[in-house]
Amino acid sequence: MVKLIVGQKGTGKTKKMIALANERIGKSDGSIVFINKNHRLMYDLKYMIRVVCMEDYEEITNSDEYIGFIFGIISSDHDIEAIFIDSILKHADVSTEDIPEFLDRLSSIGEKYEIEFIVSLSAQQEELGDAISRFEVLS
Repeated sequence: MVKLIVGQKGTGKTKKMIALANERIGKSDGSIVFINKNHRLMYDLKYMIRVVCMEDYEEITNSDEYIGFIFGIISSDHDIEAIFIDSILKHADVSTEDIPEFLDRLSSIGEKYEIEFIVSLSAQQEELGDAISRFEVLS
């Protein structure tokens, strides 16, 4: 399952994701992963949440490599319940044109491994059009 938090920069998407992740870890029997662009949020998240900072993985340069990276995270921990991806459009040269296929691939991964993905997108819903119509939008 894929859920989206959509809005322009400065609309509180990251704060909402942090709150959701911190709330989720309190109710979770499994692992929670939070993928962020840098180390800035590390201390805002509860210590039980695995924080992955993409600036440590500069070699990931496109959405295919990013999906492979997610498979690597999943293969290292079979108890993952949710993966939060903050500001995907700022990672690995992912563009709005890549979003439909990227979200479809996340959805397939989520179904296969029973993982929920919560993804924030710094864009207006109108910009993304039908690409996000199949997914639950939390904001």
